[in-house]
Amino acid sequence: MSVKVENLSVAYRMRAGDVCPVDDVTFAVADGEIMGLAGESGCGKSTLGNSLIFMEGRMKLLGGRVVVDGQELPIGDFRAMQPFRMAQVSLVPQYAMNALNPTRRIGKLTTDLLRSHGVREDSVLEEMKRRLRLIGLGEDVLSKYSFELSGGMRQRVTIILSTLLNPSLLIADEVTSALDVSTQRAVGEMLMEFRDRGFVKSVIAITHDLSILAQIADTITVMYAGRLAEKSDAGTIVKAPRHPYTQMLLASLPEVGLRHDQTTLTGIPGRPPSLVNPPPGCRFADRCPFARAECVQAPPFEEVAPGHRVACWKVSQGWPEGGRA
Repeated sequence: MSVKVENLSVAYRMRAGDVCPVDDVTFAVADGEIMGLAGESGCGKSTLGNSLIFMEGRMKLLGGRVVVDGQELPIGDFRAMQPFRMAQVSLVPQYAMNALNPTRRIGKLTTDLLRSHGVREDSVLEEMKRRLRLIGLGEDVLSKYSFELSGGMRQRVTIILSTLLNPSLLIADEVTSALDVSTQRAVGEMLMEFRDRGFVKSVIAITHDLSILAQIADTITVMYAGRLAEKSDAGTIVKAPRHPYTQMLLASLPEVGLRHDQTTLTGIPGRPPSLVNPPPGCRFADRCPFARAECVQAPPFEEVAPGHRVACWKVSQGWPEGGRA
């Protein structure tokens, strides 16, 4: 396995108390795997991605560890993580299209970034030009300011900058948001091509859009209220999900090719629990049509079929279909 995350718990310091959007999370990402991480807004997926590389001031590590290529990362120590950023773990942040300094030309931004990591720019600049050509952009991009580029071009340039040092793991957080459909596809294909060419070993693609993950991800992990609900290969998650939350999430999405009068979309009733004081047991229980008394205990995130993990008592105990008991 290229990446192992074990029992990771991360909190934000808040006036109302610590909020724990990542609670005892364990998963692995294999070499060459693109793992999609999906869930509603506020479920903790972006915090999970950020915690693997960049613990900002309000965040604190409560427990767990992250191992990349057999080496444990000091994720709780901001300065100690500096040598690992870009070289082993790299991040394309949410709102990355706005992350490029508009007062610096792209070439100057590249030079500044490389120098901040102790890398001689002349040893990498030709590779930057090669990768620009690879995705259909000219070298003249280096002489432009970010505001002279389209949103899709800025997004692709940001991905190139994040992968220049060939990291083992790339965390791509909502890289297709705010893009039109055709550009979303181009950016998704770029992630796949960079993986196939060995520019990155593995990718965690974070998004609320399951339709994007169905096209680019090898596996999909679904997160709910700070915990993992389900993980399997992308085809299984899309066509045969087992967790009630995953099923209801997919039922709320329109199906390509069907008119609105041919299908009925159903939303998920209720709202996610507060992470300041989350309920005991299964965090989806209050919204789940199958909840029973057993759900006051937290279900384990366990393998229910080869490569398929689910945290649900209904699935692990084989309850029959039906409403609340």
